[in-house]
Amino acid sequence: EVQLQASGGGLVQAGGSLRLSCAASGFTFDDRAIGWFRQAPGKEREGISCISNSEGKTYYAESVMGRFTISSDKAKNTVYLQMNSLKPEDTAVYYCAARTDNNWSLYYRSYDYWGQGTLVTVSS
Repeated sequence: EVQLQASGGGLVQAGGSLRLSCAASGFTFDDRAIGWFRQAPGKEREGISCISNSEGKTYYAESVMGRFTISSDKAKNTVYLQMNSLKPEDTAVYYCAARTDNNWSLYYRSYDYWGQGTLVTVSS
């Protein structure tokens, strides 16, 4: 059974940092692309970063480029999202998700498996 467990959210002041973790199980880590998404109240789910685990390639939405860094630890089957220089507009529930292949995408409908979400609140 494919499972994804996101954690690490919390309350942080603007300009601060958080690191989110996504622990994955039930599939071969190298065979999947893993993405991070977020959804703020009343807004559509937004793809912000993904990693192609077999190639180690990373991709970012413009809204987070230069501030967020995605990485993976294959030994731990875990993907991280380091978030720096956080802004109030980064406030959202953050989700990790896995595709059934290693093709990168920031389009949430192309992901098949989802974690439960972790709330990030950035105060001004």
